[in-house]
Amino acid sequence: MDLGLNGKVAMVTGGGSGIGEAIVHRLAAEGATVVSADLNGDNAKAVAAAAGPAAEGVALDISSWEQAQATVRGIVDRHGRLDVLVNCAGAWRIGPFMDAPPEDWAFEVNTNLLGTINCTRAALDPMVAQGGGKIVNISSDAARVGEFRQAVYSGAKAGIIGFSKAVAREVGRSGIHINVVCPGYTKTQGTAGQLDPELEARIAKSYPLRKLGLPDDVAKMAVFLASDGASHITGQTISVSGGYSMV
Repeated sequence: MDLGLNGKVAMVTGGGSGIGEAIVHRLAAEGATVVSADLNGDNAKAVAAAAGPAAEGVALDISSWEQAQATVRGIVDRHGRLDVLVNCAGAWRIGPFMDAPPEDWAFEVNTNLLGTINCTRAALDPMVAQGGGKIVNISSDAARVGEFRQAVYSGAKAGIIGFSKAVAREVGRSGIHINVVCPGYTKTQGTAGQLDPELEARIAKSYPLRKLGLPDDVAKMAVFLASDGASHITGQTISVSGGYSMV
């Protein structure tokens, strides 16, 4: 199935590992020029090299408005446009909220919510000027259910949903689609250290499909929403979580 992404220019934050890495590979396989942006620039470049000659890797701290703006401007300078933005970069701290220091709150809000705001705002300038674009924001099912021992992370990810709906209403007339994907527990490099077979089996019991997700499960949905197949979809939140939340 041709998703209409051949020749499009895309940027994926958090593209140096995990779900972001899977999205970079899927977009590149569809013929898009993909910029993998990650706080770890070496990881971003390694992912881009593996994705093919039409991919490139850049270092980006999404919590910095100046860096987000400069990165998007650089993409437009090099490639002439930006058709797709996937805001995938995210991070969390696990533990009781009452034990968490303010530095942890700031880290989670700045990475998950402010980073999405920064990159979205930067991408809107070229997308409005060219008359369209697709933005896919990766939230979490934690935003929908309020995950145990992840209070600020849940709140920041819930903020992404509200932000995305509001901006989708504002820029729809410019041909820009904004949607949200909410993964459940996904087996990535970031979560691998937390799992052993017994814990994985216990967590999987809370999922109707009785299994945890893989990065490519989320990538498939993100790439669909970035494609021509989602030509009449905007402002929506879709869980890819094995049924963990059914909203």
